[in-house]
Amino acid sequence: METLTNIQVPGAILDEIIERYRGKPGMLLTTLEEVQEKNHLKYLPGETLAEISRKMKIPYTQVYSVATFYSYFNLKPQGKHTVVVCRGTACHTKGSKALLDDIAAILGLKRDEDDTESSYTTPDNLFTIKTVACFGQCAQSPVVEVDGIIHSNVNSQKLLNILHKVKRE
Repeated sequence: METLTNIQVPGAILDEIIERYRGKPGMLLTTLEEVQEKNHLKYLPGETLAEISRKMKIPYTQVYSVATFYSYFNLKPQGKHTVVVCRGTACHTKGSKALLDDIAAILGLKRDEDDTESSYTTPDNLFTIKTVACFGQCAQSPVVEVDGIIHSNVNSQKLLNILHKVKRE
């Protein structure tokens, strides 16, 4: 049985994507983007990065550097739904840390107080929770994005309603 850490895009699809962008400006970046989208857990396993390196004849360190430089890329499996909590100054002072704690409680996660991880996924791969430095919507803080939709002036009750609605859908 295949584990979550080695789920890869099938070789034929990977080859097709690589050939589509070979020799074009930004070929590595666009290849990585499309390969990540083709992975049903929306991430780039190390094995996939190694295959891309080998097939594109680009040093692995360069492929890895690009994949880790851009925040768009994920090196760990992602959930079906994404929750992004702003941790900028305005959101922080209006309770975004408490919202992160609420999310963990609502989803039944146990997080260490000293956990510095800015992204984590629930064991059932239903939710990925991320933080961002700032959404640029400070007047509406705290701000939380759920599946691409921005929610402003979020409090614990509003967050609970949003997450329960997403879970039902």
